[in-house]
Amino acid sequence: MPEVNLLARLPKAKRNIQKRHEAQTAENVSIARQYGEQYFDGPREVGYGGYRYDGRWLLIAEDIIRHFKLKPGDRVLDVGCAKGFLVKDLMKVCPRLEVFGLDISEYALMHCESEVVGRLHLGSADKLPFPDNSFSAVISINTIHNFDREGAIRAVREVQRLAPGRGFIQVDSYYTPEQRDLFSKWVLTAKFHDYPPGWLQVFKEARYTGDWYWTVLEE
Repeated sequence: MPEVNLLARLPKAKRNIQKRHEAQTAENVSIARQYGEQYFDGPREVGYGGYRYDGRWLLIAEDIIRHFKLKPGDRVLDVGCAKGFLVKDLMKVCPRLEVFGLDISEYALMHCESEVVGRLHLGSADKLPFPDNSFSAVISINTIHNFDREGAIRAVREVQRLAPGRGFIQVDSYYTPEQRDLFSKWVLTAKFHDYPPGWLQVFKEARYTGDWYWTVLEE
C-alpha cells in the first residue's frame, strides 16, 4: 500500500483562507454539505466559487493511466466525480477506456460535461452500486473525508471491494499543528480528518491495499 502523488501536476488553487474563515458559519457549512448549486457555482465562501472545466485534469489523467497501466477496454471508476471532469479527461487521454463516475450531488450530475452523459451515477461512496472486482482501477480524490470516521472506513472498504489493490484515495490531512490549524480555518465539508497515522489506521481497519496520498493545505 504505497504513498504515491498522482496529483503532482495539478495547478495549485488560490485560496483566501482568512476570508473563508470569517465566513465559516454553521449556516455556510450546512449549505456546503448539501453539495448543490451554491457549493459548486455559488460564492467561494460556501464552496468552489464556480466549478468549470479548464483542462487541468488532463495531466492527472495521463499519470493515472500510466500508474495503473490502463488500456482501452479497462473499466475505471471515479468516486466523487462531481461534474465529471476527470472522467472526461481519462477518456480523452485513452480513447475506448471505459470510465464511469459516481457522486452524491444531483446538481453536479445534472450539470456534467456533455461527453460523460450516461456515465455518471448518483450515489454514496460508502455504498457503491457495483459488483466485486468490477473495475481495473477506482479513484477517489478529496471525497472520503466528507464522511465521519465510520463512514470513511465503509467507503474505503468499497474502493477495495471494487478494485482490490488497485485503488487510489486522496484525503485531507496535515503534518504539523500549524497545518492543522490552517485546514480548520478552510474546511467546510470534511467530517473526519487526521494526521497521516490516523488515516493509515482507517486504511488498516478497512483492509485497504491500494495507493493513497494527502491533500495538505499551505499558505
